[in-house]
Amino acid sequence: METQELKFSHRSVLLDECIDALNIDPNGIYIDGTAGGGGHSYEIAKRLTGGRLIAIDRDDAAIAAAGKRLSEFGDRVTIVRNNFSNIADVCRELDIPKINGVLLDLGVSSYQLDTAERGFSHNNDAPLDMRMDRRGELDAFAVVNLYPEDKIRRIIYDYGEDRFAPKIASAIVRRREIKPIETTGELVDVIKSAIPAAAREGGHHPAKRTFQAIRIEVNGELDAIRPAIESATGLLAPGGRIAIITFHSLEDRIVKQTYVGLSEGCTCPPRIPICVCGNKPKVKIISKKPILPTDREIEENPRSRSAKLRVAEKL
Repeated sequence: METQELKFSHRSVLLDECIDALNIDPNGIYIDGTAGGGGHSYEIAKRLTGGRLIAIDRDDAAIAAAGKRLSEFGDRVTIVRNNFSNIADVCRELDIPKINGVLLDLGVSSYQLDTAERGFSHNNDAPLDMRMDRRGELDAFAVVNLYPEDKIRRIIYDYGEDRFAPKIASAIVRRREIKPIETTGELVDVIKSAIPAAAREGGHHPAKRTFQAIRIEVNGELDAIRPAIESATGLLAPGGRIAIITFHSLEDRIVKQTYVGLSEGCTCPPRIPICVCGNKPKVKIISKKPILPTDREIEENPRSRSAKLRVAEKL
C-alpha cells in the first residue's frame, strides 16, 4: 500500500486554505467526508488535542491508505468506509450529536486517475469501470453499452457540457452494435471518431468531457452534493464551518446555490409582506467568491488548476 498512500497523500489541493477555512478548535469534532489517502485529514488531526476526526471515504484503497497515514493519531481518528452523503447516519452510529467542521473534496482523486485498472483516465487503456466504490453495481461498461442513445446523449451534454454529445452518443451506439465497448481505449477511439478534426486540435483531450460525464453518472456525484450539505449543516454547532472543494462548474454551481439557499432563510414569495414560513438563515457565507489555488500550487500540481473552495459558517 506504500505506493497508494504516497499517491493519495501528496496531492491535497488547497491544503492550507482548507485548514484556515475550518478555523479548527483543538477540542472540536471534525469530519473529512472525502478522506482520500488522508492528506487533509492529517492536517486536521494534528491540530486536535481533546478533539476527534471522523475520516470517511467510499473507496477501499483510500480507506487503507488513510488508515496507514493517520495511524499515529490512535483513537483521535475514526475511519469509516461510507459515502459522504451519509454523514448523518455515520454520526448517529458513532453517537455524535454535533460537529464543529466538515470538509468535502469533491471529484476523482489523483490515485484513482493514476491507477489504470480503475478505468477513470482517458490516458490509459483499461476495462471500463470508473466506480469510486467498487461494491457499486453500476459501472462505466453498463452506461456505455446498455444505456439507450438518448440517455447517453443527455449525460454527456448535461454532465460533460460537450456540444458534440449527439455525435458521440450516436457513435457509441453504432460501435456497440458491432461489439461491446470494453475498454477506455476503445471508448476514446469512438469519441475521437465522432468529433470533427478541427475541434480535436489543441485544448483539452477530446474524451475528457465524456469521461467526466460517465464518471459522474456511475458514482451519482452531483445527486449527493445538496443533501450532504444540508445534512452536514444540520449537524454543525454554531460557529462550525463547512468547506467544500469543487473541480468543475456543475459541482461549484450546486455548492454555491445550496449555500445561498441556506443563508437566505425565508422562502415566502416576494408578494407576501410578512414572513409566514418561519424559516431562518442557517449559515453565513464566509467566501463570497471562491478561494482559488495560488500560481505556485498550480505549477506544482496542475490538477489543482480548476479547484474552487467555498466556505460557510453555521449561525
